[in-house]
Amino acid sequence: MADAFSSSSETVIQRVVDVTVKATTPLEKLEELYQIKKTCDFISEHQFEKVALQFPDELLVDSVAVAVEIERNSNAKPFILGDTSYGSCCVDEVAAEHIAADCIVHYGGACLSPSKRLPLMYVFERRLVDLEKCSSAFRELHPDTGSHVAILCDVNYVHAMNDLVTILLPEYPNIVVSELIVEGEQCYSHGRITRQHDDSHLSERDNSQVIYQFGRRFSLSSGLSITDYSMFYVGQEGSTLRNFMMTWNRCSFCSFDPMTMTGRTESVSINRALMKRYYAIERAKDANVVGILVGTLGVADYLGIIQQLKETIRGAGKKSYVFAMGKLNVPKLANFLEIDIFVLIACPENSLLDSSEFFKPVVTPFEMEVACNKKREWSEEYVTDFRHLLPGGQSHVPLANQQEEDDEADVSLITGALRSQNLLNSEPAVSSFGSSVVLRNQTLTVANTNSAASFLAERSWRGLEKKLGETPVAKAVEGRRGIAIAYEEEGTAP
Repeated sequence: MADAFSSSSETVIQRVVDVTVKATTPLEKLEELYQIKKTCDFISEHQFEKVALQFPDELLVDSVAVAVEIERNSNAKPFILGDTSYGSCCVDEVAAEHIAADCIVHYGGACLSPSKRLPLMYVFERRLVDLEKCSSAFRELHPDTGSHVAILCDVNYVHAMNDLVTILLPEYPNIVVSELIVEGEQCYSHGRITRQHDDSHLSERDNSQVIYQFGRRFSLSSGLSITDYSMFYVGQEGSTLRNFMMTWNRCSFCSFDPMTMTGRTESVSINRALMKRYYAIERAKDANVVGILVGTLGVADYLGIIQQLKETIRGAGKKSYVFAMGKLNVPKLANFLEIDIFVLIACPENSLLDSSEFFKPVVTPFEMEVACNKKREWSEEYVTDFRHLLPGGQSHVPLANQQEEDDEADVSLITGALRSQNLLNSEPAVSSFGSSVVLRNQTLTVANTNSAASFLAERSWRGLEKKLGETPVAKAVEGRRGIAIAYEEEGTAP
């Protein structure tokens, strides 16, 4: 655990990193892989002048060649976006607005989270799938030809799903395949895609037996629910599959990896994973100071969930602070020791962060609401898309009325101590000393101060001190030379 926060400087300098560099794609294959013509048609149709091209790290090697071809075949000026501030699966609208782009072309894998600022075109990688081996794996994993199975896939394999269904449908009449569906003025370059203009936040429409979630849509047989289906996923193990399994945690999952061309039954214990998340909820209940991590600036309604979280946290008697720090890592969050727990606002695929190496837990907005909102109970439902928690969403639960709540205390399942609820519900009387006194009831009075400020006051080191007028003035002298691990003059006599 210590290595996560600090490491040997000598080891860092001498470490050799083995990097696998992707070869540049030949010019004749750029059209097939990056759909140059369709991209130029999209640009010309809307008369865009500035186009932002967003590539994931593994495709940056072809970015210049793609930009040159687009500029040569259209009247637009393409700009290659640098490293994204957050996950590469999300559309980086903020970076595109820095150059006043008219639209964005997003390459590679995508979480299909809705974005509303700029027109968008998706160009997915057209990764190969051995349909014969994929169908054989499906038959081995689902020997019952009458079973109800929903076929899901990573976005880079959607182009092959129609052919897979054509092979399997005569034997398996009860299979359904998901289609990609996105909101707003968006375009898709491979296979089928549907534009969704209904911004009602509803994802599962039970009346019409249609499941619409995570940019996928598929129809269920009449009289059946999602729990009556098994899931067959085509793609690599990763955040997309994990997100599906956590959301539809009562369905059995099988997968086929086109890279290794093997199928398997997913054996990850969802119950165990859910219990780990419930442990994080208990930590959130014990927390006094909460850090709200802004993990996206492109997903629609992220400002709404920030405001809702601040109100929910304040209603539970906790302090909250908002942090915008780009991609997260252990050292970044370790700088804020006064924070008891962090809540990450990100797209569904990036919100399930494994915080086992972090100094403090990182939870999702749904988990924080379970901890702070008495009306929301922990159940079989698990929500990874924060938009569903907002008013109008299918999983929205109004904040409990503080005036109707009874003053009560429960026992922490972690520390075993009594845990008071809603310490800041009543209006505090602020004294001249900066503290506040909150009357809980006739027999209990709680003195409360600013938690983060109190923590800072107790620290032995509080930052650099200016000491104006106390530091003697000295002439400039030559500094040290070399690297910090071994300056040139070290080890020599003065």
